[in-house]
Amino acid sequence: MHRLFVALRPPPPIRAHLAATMEGVPRARWQDDEQIHLTLRYIGEVDRRAAEEIVLALGHVHAAPIEVALAGVGGFEKKGRTDALWAGVTPHDALAALHRKVDHALIRVGLAPEGRAYLPHITLARLSRNAGFGPEIERWLATHAALSSPVFRLDYLTLFESHLGGEAARYEVVERWPLG
Repeated sequence: MHRLFVALRPPPPIRAHLAATMEGVPRARWQDDEQIHLTLRYIGEVDRRAAEEIVLALGHVHAAPIEVALAGVGGFEKKGRTDALWAGVTPHDALAALHRKVDHALIRVGLAPEGRAYLPHITLARLSRNAGFGPEIERWLATHAALSSPVFRLDYLTLFESHLGGEAARYEVVERWPLG
């Protein structure tokens, strides 16, 4: 089985800028440079045949390169606790349009449509139940609330395979398509 997702990779200077924020929350599992991405669509586990169909379908998705900038930070909550910290990006329109194109391409090969609202973001850390406490998380959010960057381009649509194990997932590029 192949655990897949579709994403965009920020350029190295933006990834370095994000890495500079990754401290101050005890036991947070911060993303390393190879893990920093902006997810367009999580696919999940599929067999080899489905993975091949997904590659073909995504090869027909066309969009112009997307220009965005970092815009603040936030956290996702699950069962009353923060379980992830993220950086926002803006504007959302082109990203949301590309998300819809990717979703429609995947629906055409038999995958279920995305079940949740799309919020463009870059995950910076995952938090286990015992990672940090409210004050550390709140302090990190306040310290980085004004996170911003110059406008940068996202030039490639990438299909990744996620390999779980150990402390962190490892992401492998399956296929990459230029935007434009």
